[in-house]
Amino acid sequence: MTDLSGKVAVVTGGGGILCGAMSKALADSGARVAVLDVNLEAAQNVAAQITAAGGVAEGMQTDVLSLESLQQTAAAIHKQWGPVDILINGAGGNRAQATASPDSSFFDIPADAIQWVFNLNCLGTILASQTFVRDMVERKSGVVINIASMAGIRPLTRVVAYSAAKAAVANFTQWLAVHLAQQYSPNIRVNAIAPGFFLTAQNEYLLVEQGTGKPTPRGQTILDHTPAGRYGTPEDLLGTLLWLVSDAAAFVTGTIVPVDGGFSAFSGV
Repeated sequence: MTDLSGKVAVVTGGGGILCGAMSKALADSGARVAVLDVNLEAAQNVAAQITAAGGVAEGMQTDVLSLESLQQTAAAIHKQWGPVDILINGAGGNRAQATASPDSSFFDIPADAIQWVFNLNCLGTILASQTFVRDMVERKSGVVINIASMAGIRPLTRVVAYSAAKAAVANFTQWLAVHLAQQYSPNIRVNAIAPGFFLTAQNEYLLVEQGTGKPTPRGQTILDHTPAGRYGTPEDLLGTLLWLVSDAAAFVTGTIVPVDGGFSAFSGV
């Protein structure tokens, strides 16, 4: 039921670690994948790995905060492959300047850093949906997967802007699921995946000591509160992704699925 042959998938933030793995999984299941990233080299690198493995992909430079950039990308995809069937809103991340720390109190966090995090995670998800979901509305079918975060469900210390932004993504997921089903077609489904703790370029500075590679005190606390006893790997997200985009999840919409090694279930006691 995870055969995606003939489907066109768009992955924003596709040049990153997690969304790069998602791009490859979609291609392995038969989809033609547009790997979108503001970093063209990163997008093309993922696309090259897909094509080398026998899949079909194209790396495209796209700024999810620019409607013009998104529309240009959509036009290129339409010309090459046709309308979009699957949208993975993966572009996001955090910034150290938007994080409270011993060196930067909450009261000193600059507004532009908070705005940057909100825009990238929330506005980028909304603008990409406005652009690519139009195809799904016209065809009355399609799947949107937003990448939320455990930080948006159980707000974490220090990452004030990121937690709030990802909470907004979770809320938008539910809103959009209802809106599209009621106004256009119940065959357009919108869900979100909420990863727990995965090592990425955005959070490594918080979780791993530079030089030693050992967990920081914060990293050790996370591991102690994750029943699985480890950080997630990109591969841990792929089963959930393929289920949600497939017909196996035809009656699933408006959900936020945690993939977190049990973090959200553990009270710490």
